[in-house]
Amino acid sequence: MRIAIVGATGNIGSALLEELHGREEVSSLLGIARRLPQQDAVPYTYAEWSSADIQFPESVETLTELFDGADAVVHLAWLIQPNSKRELLRRVNVQGTKHVLEAAAAAGVSRVAVASSVGAYSPVSDDAPRDESWGTEGIPGSHYSEDKAAQERVMDEFEALHPDTALVRIRPGLIFQSGAGSEIQRYFAGSLAPVQLLNIVRPPMLPMPRNIRSQAVHSRDVAAAFAEALIQGARGAFNIAADDLLTAETIARVITGRETGRASLPIPLGPLKPLVKAANRAHLLPMDEGWLQMAEQVPVLDTTRARTELGWQPTVSAKDALAELVAGMSSGAGRGSAPMRPRGESPHSGYPLPDADHSLPEGIDVMLLRQYMSDHLAGATAGVQRIWAMASAFEDTPTYPQLSQVAQAIASEHQWLSDLIQRQGFPRPGMTAPLFWVGEKVARLKPYARPPLKRSPSALVLETELMIAAITAKRQGWEVLSDYAEELGVPHHVFHDLIAAADEQREMLDEVHSYARSRAFRTDRETLTPQL
Repeated sequence: MRIAIVGATGNIGSALLEELHGREEVSSLLGIARRLPQQDAVPYTYAEWSSADIQFPESVETLTELFDGADAVVHLAWLIQPNSKRELLRRVNVQGTKHVLEAAAAAGVSRVAVASSVGAYSPVSDDAPRDESWGTEGIPGSHYSEDKAAQERVMDEFEALHPDTALVRIRPGLIFQSGAGSEIQRYFAGSLAPVQLLNIVRPPMLPMPRNIRSQAVHSRDVAAAFAEALIQGARGAFNIAADDLLTAETIARVITGRETGRASLPIPLGPLKPLVKAANRAHLLPMDEGWLQMAEQVPVLDTTRARTELGWQPTVSAKDALAELVAGMSSGAGRGSAPMRPRGESPHSGYPLPDADHSLPEGIDVMLLRQYMSDHLAGATAGVQRIWAMASAFEDTPTYPQLSQVAQAIASEHQWLSDLIQRQGFPRPGMTAPLFWVGEKVARLKPYARPPLKRSPSALVLETELMIAAITAKRQGWEVLSDYAEELGVPHHVFHDLIAAADEQREMLDEVHSYARSRAFRTDRETLTPQL
C-alpha cells in the first residue's frame, strides 16, 4: 500500500510513521504538512515529503496531484492554537478536512482515515461508557469540540456522496507520548509554566478541579488503530482509549509522584473557569476555558468495537502514558518537526562544527574577527525575532508556509553561528545583541495597523522587503567567513551551503513579496484573509 498522511509531523503523525514503516503491507509513505520536518531525522526519514496548506480551496488541486496513485489517505492535520483566531481555526480544521476529502475522491483513493476525537461527542453528566452511536454535536463553549463536531458533519456529507470510499473515523481520548511534552506544554501550560522543576522537586499536593475525568491513550496505540483500520479497509467510527480512567486524584498522583495519601486538593470548577479565561485573554495561559468545559462533560469511551472488529488492544495504560508525558514535559522532550520541537531549541542545521578545543591560528586578528561574528549574531538574533513575528502575524494567509520555512532555517543557522562562536572561545555578544533586539521591537512600532485593529496590506510588503535585505546582508557575512573557513576549522562546503540556503530563502521571500505587492494596494481583491 502507498499511504499519504496529511499532518504527518505532529503527535499522532510521528507515531503513525513509525507504525506504518514497520508494516509489511505498506510499500511507501508520503508525508504532507504546511511546515516540513527535519527529513534526516527519525521518524520523518521514513517518508517522502511535500508541502500543502489545506485551509485554502486551491489546495484541492495540489492534494489531488499528491494523492495520485495512493491506496489510502490519512488526515491528521489540526490547528489547536491560536484561540484568538477563530476564523483561522475553523478554516484549517473544518474546511481543511473538506478539501482533503474532496482531493481524495478526485484522486480515486479507496480508503480514507480521519482523526476525530472524544471531543466530537455530545456532553454527558455521568461516567457510563458510550459507544460510537452517541451523538456528535460537540460541547458548547469549547472551540475544539465545536470544530470536531463540524468535522463530523463534513464526513457525513462525504460518505453520502461517496459510498464506495471506505471512510474510517478514529475517535481517541487524550493522546500522550514523551516526545509530545514540549508541544503540549506550549499549547496548554505555556512557556511560563516551570514544568522543568519537576525534574528536581515535586509538589506535595496539586490543586485539581472537582469532577473532571478523562481517558488517555499512548500515541503508539492510536497509530496501531489507524494502521489496522487502513489495512483492513474498515468503515465508520472507532473509539480508542486505554482501560483506566484519569481522575483528578490519579492525575495529581502522577504529577506529585505520591503513591500513598491524598495527592489532590479539590477546588470547584465554576470559579476556575473565569480565572482561566482571564489568564488566556491576558496571554498568560495558552489554554482557554473551553478545555475545562470539555474535561467536565466528555463521555467515557466504550472501545468494544475497536477490540472486536480491528483486533486492537491498548498496550500502555492511561496512567503510564500520562507519566511518560509529564517526564517529557519536565525534560523539554520533542522531535524533529516544527509542532514537536524540543523546548528552548531551534531546529539544528546539521552543519558540522570545529572540535571543542579548536583555536584560531596566528596571523588572524582575533579581536576584529570576534567582533565581526558577534555583530552578525546580534543581527541574526533580531532577524529571528522578526521573521517569527511575521509568520505568526500572517499565519492565516497563503504566505505562511514560506514565512515559517524561512523562519525555521534562520533559527537553525542562528543556533549554528552561536555554537561556532563559542567553539572559537569567543564570549557571547554583550550589549550588541540586546540593542539589536530592542531596535527590532521599536522598528515594529509603526502605524501599519488600520483601525479597528486591522493589519494594513502594505505591512506584508514592507516587512518582506526588510527581511530580504537582512538575508542579503547575512549572505555577505557567509561570503566573508568562507574566506576564513580553514582558520575557523569549518569545511569550505559548509559556507557554500549556507550561501545557497540564503539564496533559497530570498527566493521564498520573493514569492511572498510577489503575492503581497500584487494585492496590497488594490481594492478589488483580498490581501490578508482569503474569502471562504
